[in-house]
Amino acid sequence: MSTVIENLLLRKQKLVEQLEEAPSVEDRDRIEHQLEQINTALDFLDRPGPREGR
Repeated sequence: MSTVIENLLLRKQKLVEQLEEAPSVEDRDRIEHQLEQINTALDFLDRPGPREGR
């Protein structure tokens, strides 16, 4: 599972770098949408499972 999180964090970092250099509004919108999806996935993966809460 940590590999998935590491990959998401790496992808997020690359997207943030691209966002800083994005030349058009369309590019920025696309990147921001991808960042939202990654943040949602990270939030989901970070939640404790039913067994971890005990």
